[in-house]
Amino acid sequence: MAEDAKWYVAHTYSGYENKVKESIEKTVENRGLQNLIMDVKVPVEDVVEKRGDTEKIVQRKIFPGYVVIKMIMTDESWYVVRNTRGVTGFVGPGSKPVPLSDSEVRMMGVDEVRRAEIKLSVGDLVEIQAGPMEGFSGNIEKIDQETGTLWVTVSMFGRETSVEINYTQVALVD
Repeated sequence: MAEDAKWYVAHTYSGYENKVKESIEKTVENRGLQNLIMDVKVPVEDVVEKRGDTEKIVQRKIFPGYVVIKMIMTDESWYVVRNTRGVTGFVGPGSKPVPLSDSEVRMMGVDEVRRAEIKLSVGDLVEIQAGPMEGFSGNIEKIDQETGTLWVTVSMFGRETSVEINYTQVALVD
């Protein structure tokens, strides 16, 4: 039965995406509808925001005003989603829900969070620009693209020390 589930898109009031997601999940739990509504997502991506000299990774909605729902379309599941506060309707002709194709699901990145790409390499010389190690320079020894973490070797008190730091806290030294 779960293999019959498809991804559908519901339109919401802008800014209500997370409230709608929580409301649907709560209703599914209270009514025992886990066999009809499997998953509710608000597709997001990690974006680097610059404010002055500091950079910060923030999550931004890829499709503001929409939530994607993996469900088996029945009168009951349609009713639950359609009558959730903040939902204005399903995406489709005449509000008749149309499931997303597999390629659309992949393109939307529904099943994963899109990460900001780190444009640094192992061995690059960087200067730490924020945090307790501000002002130190060192070479990148390891990069974790998933978490945005760098391991930088800096010289402190005459010894080489590995420092774990977020990539938004460094700048490439030319």
